Amino acid sequence: MRKQHPAIAVIDIGSNSARLVIYEMSSPYGFHLICEKKSKVRIGEHAYEKGGYLQPIGIHRAYLALKEFIYTIQRYPIQKTLCVATSALRDAPNGHDFTQWIKEELNLEIEIIDGKKEAEYGALAALNLLPIDEGITIDIGGGSSDLALIKDQKIIQSFSLNLGTVRLKELFFDKARPLHEAEKYIQKELDKLPKAFHHALAIGIGGTARSISKGIMRSQSYPLNKIHAFTYKIKEHQEYLNSIATANRSTLPYLSISKGRFDTIREGALIFQMILSTIHAKKVITSGVGVREGVFLEYFLKENQLIFPENINPSIVSIRDRFNTPHIDTKKRKISAKKLFRCFEKANLVRSKDQKSLLYAIELTSLGYTFNIYDSHQHAFYATMQEFNYGVTHQEIILTAMLLRFGGKELYNKEIYQHYKMLLPKKKRLKILSFIYSVLITLHENSAIDGFSFSLKKGILTIHANDSLYLAKERLKEIETPKGIELHIIDNEQIPSYNF
Repeated sequence: MRKQHPAIAVIDIGSNSARLVIYEMSSPYGFHLICEKKSKVRIGEHAYEKGGYLQPIGIHRAYLALKEFIYTIQRYPIQKTLCVATSALRDAPNGHDFTQWIKEELNLEIEIIDGKKEAEYGALAALNLLPIDEGITIDIGGGSSDLALIKDQKIIQSFSLNLGTVRLKELFFDKARPLHEAEKYIQKELDKLPKAFHHALAIGIGGTARSISKGIMRSQSYPLNKIHAFTYKIKEHQEYLNSIATANRSTLPYLSISKGRFDTIREGALIFQMILSTIHAKKVITSGVGVREGVFLEYFLKENQLIFPENINPSIVSIRDRFNTPHIDTKKRKISAKKLFRCFEKANLVRSKDQKSLLYAIELTSLGYTFNIYDSHQHAFYATMQEFNYGVTHQEIILTAMLLRFGGKELYNKEIYQHYKMLLPKKKRLKILSFIYSVLITLHENSAIDGFSFSLKKGILTIHANDSLYLAKERLKEIETPKGIELHIIDNEQIPSYNF
């Protein structure tokens, strides 16, 4: 029976939606999502027209959703439940009355967080779970847009603007007021943004940013079905952003916008592009994580200064925890990997950035064995494509998975390569990297030697070992060798004397 680990439940009550997420904590740095529920409660519906007061229709929906969330939570080994509410409740004069009523009726503590704290939660999630060191997070909600400035892996400043999709919808779009009036309203708020909020990289958090990215991905037949860490240049897609903001509702399907976003995507796109222009952003990286993950990580990383250690990738830790991968000495394998990689890097056959994916593949090598020893490379490929999400670029995910997929006799498959070509190195470089990985795994899985030394001269790769590589040599002969590379092995095959 699978061991159950303690879990944390997080409820996020926004102006537009209420969500429940539950994370299982498998080890000090390992966690994964085991439950997610969402309800479009629109608790702030009609509030912005009526002095911000929560209206009965929104209160009714929110109560029923929270009641169902609590039923769900009771089915899991929950260590703690954290519940936060954002702009709709903090703007509402009767917001605290609502939280007191929920406490009495459902025994649920709701913390109303201010806009700066909301921005910090989103930035905390992005900083830990995206491959970034700096940038400006932009989280467009129903009632507010919350931004945080990140530099040198630290959250420097956060700011909240009274700009939200539901707010803009009720004040302008529902009343069919001219677009320039909405733009003037947005610009007035943007003028309040501190001058420090300038950066070339924008980190898009929330439903608006994700919907726009999904549309861009569909338009260019993007090969990887992952929204987290998807990156695009703003200049190349400015026309698309403009077309969403100015579209009629009936034309949104033709812009690859999902039906669930029809009600607020035009407002969100207008706010988003005006913020991008104001902060002088040139590129957007999309975040699949936000406030909920930030709330969780504040609790999960409270003993670690709210940041994962530099050498820890939470996705890899989680994968190895959950799949109970067979023990291998990855430290020794990674030492060998760096030595061998350096030989090919000196020969200008690989690039320094490729080493990260090689080391990730080394750590995930035994993943495939947990499914079946036969075709283990294919199992490792598919599991990595699904589960390797945090702290890595899409290029790193695909390259890592490819190395796992072809680790063995084959270095390359034309059909698979063509599908992911947009995100992969050139074919020649991929073959070299696959060869490096295959040699390393073959050496370590077919010998008891702790370490090896390597040299690469005039296309001849020489492997030096101070003991016998009898089994490894048999396996190495089966590996496809890249064009222009020969393999030579120098080992010590001493056999003790015998007399029989």
